[in-house]
Amino acid sequence: MKIIKGDKVQITIGKDKGRSGDVIKAIPKKSQIIVKGLNMFKKHIKPSGNQKKGGIIEKERAMLSSKVALICPNCKKPTRVGYQIDKAGEKSRICRKCKAIISQPSAK
Repeated sequence: MKIIKGDKVQITIGKDKGRSGDVIKAIPKKSQIIVKGLNMFKKHIKPSGNQKKGGIIEKERAMLSSKVALICPNCKKPTRVGYQIDKAGEKSRICRKCKAIISQPSAK
């Protein structure tokens, strides 16, 4: 999967089309991602043992990684991701539009 945790992405399909956000979690086995503040749904919670209050909460729902486009940090445009292997044998992600190397996001 070419999109990883910490990347900034733009939604291309669905109710949030055109909106952008950061990837909170990537699930490579299912080819899904969770984007902060997007693809929200409401969940009804009953009060239970240690949780005294019930109610309605909003959560992010996982979506397919094919429904988003990575936003290039250099050209600031949504783009597809390619790979390039340098002379040292290291594989790096590149922007398909401006051919710039996309660095790995820093872990927070």
